[in-house]
Order: sequence, then structure tokens, then C-alpha cells
Amino acid sequence: MDFSFLIDYKNFFINGTQITILLAFFAVLFGILIGILLAMFKISSNKILKGIASVYIEFIRGTPLLVQLFIIYYGLPYLGIEFPDFPLLGQNVGDFMAGVIAMSINSGAYVAEIFRAGIQAVDKGQMEAARSLGMPYLMTMKKIILPQAFKNILPALGNEFIVVIKESAIVSIIGIHDLMYNADTVRGNTYQPFEPLIIAALIYFVITFSLSKFIGLLEKRMDTA
Repeated sequence: MDFSFLIDYKNFFINGTQITILLAFFAVLFGILIGILLAMFKISSNKILKGIASVYIEFIRGTPLLVQLFIIYYGLPYLGIEFPDFPLLGQNVGDFMAGVIAMSINSGAYVAEIFRAGIQAVDKGQMEAARSLGMPYLMTMKKIILPQAFKNILPALGNEFIVVIKESAIVSIIGIHDLMYNADTVRGNTYQPFEPLIIAALIYFVITFSLSKFIGLLEKRMDTA
């Protein structure tokens, strides 16, 4: 085992880790927004909205993330939707945006089911009480239902963030300079096929383990609030 390559290539792992964390952050952020909207559609009494949400969720959850990534990366430019082409943090912004869009669309389908379950777990009497006091439906959801649902789903939402971080390694296939891409670059430059993967695995573990502990602390704080 020879890890002397870290002296010359440590920045590859640092930059790759930054891209991975940024990608996961934006994917979960937009995934939550998509998920909340879809969850509202899914529990709606409007059959059209419920149908749209159901089709979206079933299709996204029933197809591989790799296929979705290729559809976004190659399909949108084919339709005339061009991604910007300039570097940021050593990364082409267009490729990064394609990765974020694909990961967000994928994450949104899973987050939608998480939020739906969380909303439906809240006592229905609270919605009825708020409506009887004259609160509009959307205000009731925003002020009363969603905060309680968020508390219920925090562990599942944290697990989704961890899953996104691990699954983000797949974006290296479209040239995003994430941790996995840079680890493969180091492997090619050093002719060491094994050791760079060990470093990448350890970094992924540190990120996900730290996030898991943070979610646990946040959950305990919310329980005592």
C-alpha cells in the first residue's frame, strides 16, 4: 500500500469533495422543493394533479438514475436547451447543471413519498380545527401541517441526503469533476488502481457519517423543543 501520491494529488481529492458536496446540496434542495409540490399534488382531491404526481413518481422511481442522467445531459441540448459553457472551481458549469437537474428530478420523486407519508401522519383533526377557525388551506399546510410533518420525516430526509451523496458518484460518467472522477484521474496518472479508491471511499464515509450524526443531533434537539 503506497499513499505517497497524496503529496502531489491531494488537491484532486479536495476539489472533488467540494464538487460532490455542492452537487448533493443543490440536488437535495431542489429535490425537496419538487417533492413538496408533488406530495401536495398526491394528497390533493384533484384527480388530474394526483395523476400527474403518481405518473411522475412511478416513472422516476421505476427507471435507473443513469438513464435519467443521460436523458438530461444529451436530451435537453437535442431539444435546443443549451447549458452554459464556462468553468467554475475547475468544473464546466453546464455539466454541473445537468448533474444537478438529473439528481434533483430523481430525488424529488423519493422526497415526495417521504413528505406524503409525513403529512398523512399528522392528526387530521389539526387540519379540521384550523379550517374551522377560518385559516385557508395553504396557510394551514404552511403554518401547522408541514412543520409537524418535517419533524416526523427528518430521519428519512437525512437518509435521502446520504443516498444522494453516494449516488452522486454516477455523475462522473458525464465528466463532472466530483470525488469519483478525480479519484479515477489520480488512478490513471499514478498507475495505482487501488489506493486512490481507498482514499475516495474514506472521504465518502467521513461525509456520510458526519451528516448522519448531525441529523441525529438535530432530531434530538427538535424532540426536546
